[in-house]
Amino acid sequence: MEILAGDIGGTNCRLALFQVANEGIETLIEASFVSANWASLTEIIHTFVSDHSLNPAYACFGIAGPIHGRQCKVTSLPWRVDADDLATTFGFKRVELINDLEANAWGINALSEDDFCLLNPGNPDLGGNRCIISAGTGLGEAGLYWDGHTLQPFASEGGHADFSPSNEVEFALFQWLGKQHRHVSWERVVSGPGLVDIHRFLCQFRRHEPHATLASSTDPAATISQLALQKNDPICEEALHLLVRCYAAEAGNHALKLMATGGVYIGGGIAPKIIERLTAPGFIETFCDKGRMSALMHSMPVRVILNPQTALFGPALSLYHQLAASH
Repeated sequence: MEILAGDIGGTNCRLALFQVANEGIETLIEASFVSANWASLTEIIHTFVSDHSLNPAYACFGIAGPIHGRQCKVTSLPWRVDADDLATTFGFKRVELINDLEANAWGINALSEDDFCLLNPGNPDLGGNRCIISAGTGLGEAGLYWDGHTLQPFASEGGHADFSPSNEVEFALFQWLGKQHRHVSWERVVSGPGLVDIHRFLCQFRRHEPHATLASSTDPAATISQLALQKNDPICEEALHLLVRCYAAEAGNHALKLMATGGVYIGGGIAPKIIERLTAPGFIETFCDKGRMSALMHSMPVRVILNPQTALFGPALSLYHQLAASH
């Protein structure tokens, strides 16, 4: 069965045509689009299907935003996506919208052990619920509920919950962010834009001039990360350290709330690029630092997702399972 799938984010939109069957999933065609260059998802789909002379019958899109019925307002873009409008425009027999992190949760099923970096072995015999948290342009969170027979992915908007600082510098950051934004969420800290804000805060807090290369950078978050990993600037190093600490803390919060004894997955675009910082002891130490629940946290396997196609596999697999269940 051929399924058109999309990973629709604030920075990039990726579309792919997949061949999906019980034995697996195969990528037929894939393309990426810079989201800000387009007025709507409809325009992107039209370009993709026209350029490749496609006429798919089925489509599913993982979108960075909450799904309400068959509609979604993309969180970081002025787009409203309507599944029924897409079906009418392109003649799809069936089109579905799911949250982008729910899509990631579905996509895990298509991965092999080589697609992960193990951070904490935990106790793989426990089983149970799983969770996924992904930092990129924003911070996404989702879960996989174990119903006794199989894992059922579900969406969440936990990345928009209140940020909770835990030391003097984080409290100062919280106060600084509160002056910039009406609401300080975890996403305001643990994301690409969050890293840029952390760096701006630290430059003021430490009375330190930004590194000269940042003045001309078109991607300041990537530049800050690069300078930090190369140990070329102390403020960039501290900014990345603070982001990683907060990432670990919120990953632990998310895992604890969902009782994710079956496994915790770190997804998104940031994690693979800073993998050396996530594999250092500090990440798991902070993840597990939950007081009386620390032993429980140590029992949870934690993996970083390395395969960038996970969020594209997910919508195709989700729709395939829905179609299979209806027959």
